[in-house]
Amino acid sequence: MSPHEREQAPAPQNTPTPLLHPTPLLHIVLLNPEIPNNTGNIGRTVAALGCRLHIIHPIGFDMDEKARRRAGLDYWHLVDCVEHASWEAFLASERPARLVLFTARTRHSYYDTSFTRGDYLLFGKESSGVGPDITAWVAEQYGEASVVRIPMPASDGVRSLNLATTVAIAGYEAYRQIAAADGWKS
Repeated sequence: MSPHEREQAPAPQNTPTPLLHPTPLLHIVLLNPEIPNNTGNIGRTVAALGCRLHIIHPIGFDMDEKARRRAGLDYWHLVDCVEHASWEAFLASERPARLVLFTARTRHSYYDTSFTRGDYLLFGKESSGVGPDITAWVAEQYGEASVVRIPMPASDGVRSLNLATTVAIAGYEAYRQIAAADGWKS
């Protein structure tokens, strides 16, 4: 299926797998992911942390069982995943109380963010992120400090980190903060 055909294909209507975590530690939100291996790695991180993965269409690959097997995602049954047909469908069904956008295009560091159980962490597609409209919307709805970056101190020539790496860094920092606040009982 070509990228153009994928964009034309109908997206699922909020199709959840059986929810593994009624109250997930965090919600990891991927807006229009393009690379199946990144999404697979993110799925493994999400499963390890006890989070829920939200995948917002359109996406750049197939999510059917055959495609997952071909990609070697034999642990996908451990991933608490909900697919959403669009950004609007995601917002309508989830209504996130708190959302933190990770992007390379901000001055706010995630080091200054206090994460709490149930937060939604938003990540854009590999090629271009979330775009200026959604960035502005997140800043307006949740405050400028909800648009954060992961510092890259030696970033000459490096425009961003790999998506799966970024999700792992963000997810484990949020876990560290939440677990510490819970007295390490998470």
